[in-house]
Amino acid sequence: MIRKMPIILFGLLALVWLTYQWMPPIFQSILYGISLSIKSLIVFLLPFLIFGLLFKTSVYLAKKATKWVLFLVVTICLSNFITTMLSYLVGSIAYQFDLSLTLPSPGSALVPMGNISLPTMAINSYAMFSGLLFGLLCGWLKPALAGKIAFQLEKYITLFFKSFIYVIPLFILGFIVKMMHDGVMSIILRDYSVIFGIVASAAFIYIALLYFIASHFQPKTFVRSVKNMLPATLAGFGSMSSAAAMPLTILGTEKNSKHPDIARSIIPATVNIHLIGDCFAIPIFAFAVMKSFGFTEPSIFSYLIFAAYFVLAKFSVAAVPGGGILVMLPILETYLGFNSEMLSLITAFYILFDPVITSANVLGNGAFAMGMGNLISNRKNF
Repeated sequence: MIRKMPIILFGLLALVWLTYQWMPPIFQSILYGISLSIKSLIVFLLPFLIFGLLFKTSVYLAKKATKWVLFLVVTICLSNFITTMLSYLVGSIAYQFDLSLTLPSPGSALVPMGNISLPTMAINSYAMFSGLLFGLLCGWLKPALAGKIAFQLEKYITLFFKSFIYVIPLFILGFIVKMMHDGVMSIILRDYSVIFGIVASAAFIYIALLYFIASHFQPKTFVRSVKNMLPATLAGFGSMSSAAAMPLTILGTEKNSKHPDIARSIIPATVNIHLIGDCFAIPIFAFAVMKSFGFTEPSIFSYLIFAAYFVLAKFSVAAVPGGGILVMLPILETYLGFNSEMLSLITAFYILFDPVITSANVLGNGAFAMGMGNLISNRKNF
């Protein structure tokens, strides 16, 4: 089902489009209430999920706290941050498109029925920092115990994400029905094909530039490097998982590097946290959704705060399809002011576009490893 999720969501959109006019109003309200309840459950659990994932990452860093690992973490953060800031420029362009929707007049919006609202148990930023801090402390003081705890946390969190993938269609369904009721879905479907094109163009042009730089601006080397990574890129497209494509990513990177051992050490460490595709897709989608719902474009200062938390949250992304957007929902809500409908919409867009996003992540990791290999090989004393 995981690999078929984009097809399922396309089918869901088509089904609602064809059957909406025959849906009883009470059925629409119930579906919307279910979606809100699922969203409430996500918000309730996310602080614990983020804490667990960052705890696991911090324990690993504490156990491997060498100059090499610290340097790698810094460069990953820097790469993700640069890409996220470039997305601000592209997102600002996307914001200029005519995506303004006719929002429902007061009293005409769909009212949910039977929705369950859970309390917020913890602030997500606290969960991030506490996960990092406790993971590092436990990793230094009690590495064996910390490793066991991290393993158990990862097992249960992965189980949650793999189970939740089956709930995503129901999560999206109610919000699709609401947008149909409010008269905004047709405009979204008509205009967002342009945004998908912008995201893909921005990501792959940037990645091509990285390969060109890593190839020392030699066209033949550039073409050969990209060609070596095509099998991994196609595997990422089909599986929607950078981790599943990792063996092919390592093989392609080894061909592109003069030091295969460096490639073998970089790719496993970056496969789930260095995500160029995500860094382009989520912010650009966010700009487009904000414009669609009549929100003002975020200032550069507001976006800087968002980008800082966005980059930090990359260390808590689960290695499952859809995991990249789920941990970002509270950040979008807190720092960009997203409401429930906007969160559902950007989740749907992310999953629909996940094959392309994942292929960009895989191809981007190959470029990163190639560049890092060149950099490290030139530093004799590193």
